[in-house]
Amino acid sequence: MMRLMIKIMIVVVVALMLLGAIMVFTASGTYSMNKFNNFYFLFKAHLWKVLVACVLIFVFAAIPYDIYRKWSIWMMLMMTIILVITLFAATKSKGAGRWLNVFGLFSFQPSEVAKILLIIHLAALIEKKKKLIQNFKKGFLIALMWIVLFVGLIIVQPHVSVSIIMIITSFTILYVGGAKLKHILSVFSVLATFFAIAILFFSHARQRVNDYINSLITGNDVNIQVMQAKIALGSGGLRGLGFGHSRQSDLFLPESYGDFIFSVIGEETGFIGVFVVLLLYLVFFVACLVIAKKSQDKFGQMLVFGLSLNIIVNAFVNVGVVTGLLPTTGIPLPFISFGGTSIILLGASIGIILNVAQQSLKTEELKLAQVG
Repeated sequence: MMRLMIKIMIVVVVALMLLGAIMVFTASGTYSMNKFNNFYFLFKAHLWKVLVACVLIFVFAAIPYDIYRKWSIWMMLMMTIILVITLFAATKSKGAGRWLNVFGLFSFQPSEVAKILLIIHLAALIEKKKKLIQNFKKGFLIALMWIVLFVGLIIVQPHVSVSIIMIITSFTILYVGGAKLKHILSVFSVLATFFAIAILFFSHARQRVNDYINSLITGNDVNIQVMQAKIALGSGGLRGLGFGHSRQSDLFLPESYGDFIFSVIGEETGFIGVFVVLLLYLVFFVACLVIAKKSQDKFGQMLVFGLSLNIIVNAFVNVGVVTGLLPTTGIPLPFISFGGTSIILLGASIGIILNVAQQSLKTEELKLAQVG
């Protein structure tokens, strides 16, 4: 069973990455030509990042996942320092400082790295505390402190959407790991109040929420992006217009190759295409749940569950935004949107999941050999 789940997961990830490469090519051509005078500029940039992600899959698949358990606290402390540095040294764009430039060599989003490290540390804490995770002061509070620290440092960048996703994934991991629901709900209500207040202070977040609420009241679209995205999805019909025949990607739909690429998928491949994409994400998550269940220890179980949950939550938040069901956020569609920090870290996440699966498979085969 484990071997089958590994194969399914690899096939799904490769399929999504290939689809992503095709869609970035078709969706970015006009913009690349207009902006860089090179039809293939963004496509080439995306391919390089996909290549890095593929290399990281192999690298992290070869690293024993036990290492993360031992070093999780030190990684968290280092990440805290980096998040603090980001507040002062990040490149400002549209009023937010989310990207950190490393000696002019490359830039990355520390918040995306923080999401992965928090998942690793929560998995380690759940295993270490065991049933104490049900005790608010002796178990739950320690995990909560790390969540609040990271969320606090990220929301002031400001990056509200990542903060919300971090809270959703973290509390879900804690609940599955054995934390009491009453503790989670009580803290969640306090954080929800905090976020409501925070949104009032950040003009871009306040505007997005106001636009969303107005759309619910008036029945109009949230903004021009969502309107054009819906036009793209609707014009695709059942089978779509065909690859390369998107009309919305000809500068009608902003970020057509990035956060709103799902709408171009709908336009070019139709309802069948978007259904298959959503089905692939669900198959991926189910395969990861089986891998998590059969993992040899609690840390491996929570690690696989947390990393796969992060991917599936990002996917469905992106789809919710594109279809107008959620307020507009800057969350990319995993494996498919134009690459950056996100797709590279996805490669690392898949590598870690594969290592847990491989270690569990070896243990399983060793037990069978001893019985035989």
